[in-house]
Amino acid sequence: MKDNAINTPIDPKQIKGWGIDADPKNDPTYPMRHRMNVGEDPDSKHRPTLQHVDEEVLKSIERPNVSAVFGTPEPPRGLSGLIRRQAYKYSENQYKHWLPMILADRVDMIEGVLDDLAHGHVPNIFAERGAKMDWKYNRSGFFTRLATISLLTAGTIVLFSGKGKNKNKRSKKQRRYQDL
Repeated sequence: MKDNAINTPIDPKQIKGWGIDADPKNDPTYPMRHRMNVGEDPDSKHRPTLQHVDEEVLKSIERPNVSAVFGTPEPPRGLSGLIRRQAYKYSENQYKHWLPMILADRVDMIEGVLDDLAHGHVPNIFAERGAKMDWKYNRSGFFTRLATISLLTAGTIVLFSGKGKNKNKRSKKQRRYQDL
């Protein structure tokens, strides 16, 4: 197989297995359909009706329309929704699409915790993050994660508390005026 330096169009008919289900005569499920009394063959002329879009659905820029059936458990909202909307402006084969999507998942998790706290529910993060299973099946990983979180927390506290700074040091300007 030769390595192409540029994108060249490929004829799908040259790719083995491409569109294998396009011909209803070559449909491997046909005998099963016959046994189950399913008289309709799939036909591109009779497509299923599209699902009604009644809330915002993010779609890939590679597709002109939304797919026939899609999930809408929760529309994009908040900061995570803004990040997702920006990510969907790029092609799915770019990091500019996937890295913001991963970031949006993390932001959505934090938004969920804050939403729980705002409604008076304290989430059990220990159980929700699977710590009980880590304790039972992966103790070394549990202690490694616990030590890492402890060190990062302690380092952040030391960094922002100002304990590491010498408060008796005088600036050049202060020394100059005090020496006069």
